[in-house]
Amino acid sequence: MSTYLGEFIGTMTLVALGDGVVANLVLKDTKGNGAGWVHVNWGWSFALMMGIYAAWAFGSGEADLNPAVTIFKFLIGGHYTAAQVIPTIAAELAGGIAGGVLVYFLYLNHWAATDDPGLKLAVFATGPARRDIFANFITEVIATFFLIMGIQCIVKLLGGGGADAQAVNLNLLPFMIGGLLYALGAGMGGATGYGMNPARDMGPRIAHAFLPIPGKGTNDWYWGLSVATAGPIVGGLVAVAAYKLAGW
Repeated sequence: MSTYLGEFIGTMTLVALGDGVVANLVLKDTKGNGAGWVHVNWGWSFALMMGIYAAWAFGSGEADLNPAVTIFKFLIGGHYTAAQVIPTIAAELAGGIAGGVLVYFLYLNHWAATDDPGLKLAVFATGPARRDIFANFITEVIATFFLIMGIQCIVKLLGGGGADAQAVNLNLLPFMIGGLLYALGAGMGGATGYGMNPARDMGPRIAHAFLPIPGKGTNDWYWGLSVATAGPIVGGLVAVAAYKLAGW
């Protein structure tokens, strides 16, 4: 149970902080309105860092916060049994929904003041700068591949040096993964908003669907499923092939 609770709390923390960054940027009359892309990248980087720490603190040693990462780890072996995969992904998705609900209440006084329904959806879910399902899908596949393999490179390099060094390195791991996310956002995020995580996108997208947000528009389920969900999963499968090809 502690593993699933950790994945739930960690993903909730990731989404509450990360989507909160976007809300502060795009909703009318917020203190951070119009802060810009650098603000988004820094905010999401530290949101991921804190999400990992929260997951660890509540019992998830894996701290995936991402179904694409969970599927990757299951397929390379040694992390999950088949019976654990679905409950872990369900906990991550539930955490994404809960994080979206928290952001709704955090910015309760700003939804009605914001006229554009597209901006309201953007608080909760990713979307394309230029809509082309195939091109957007390829972007998410590539970005997720670099996310997962980047994490594996960091973990591999931090795993040496004896038990004491590994303990120190473990505490640094969330900072380094946060730095990786910043690089991915800055370099690969401009086309699709660098979701790379079905729980981060679909969880709060579901929250957007049922929350009583005044003046909200479409949930854009088609883009969410075909790009923001399918793209990261395929990117994770490509990472599995690369991982095994590297002989790790």
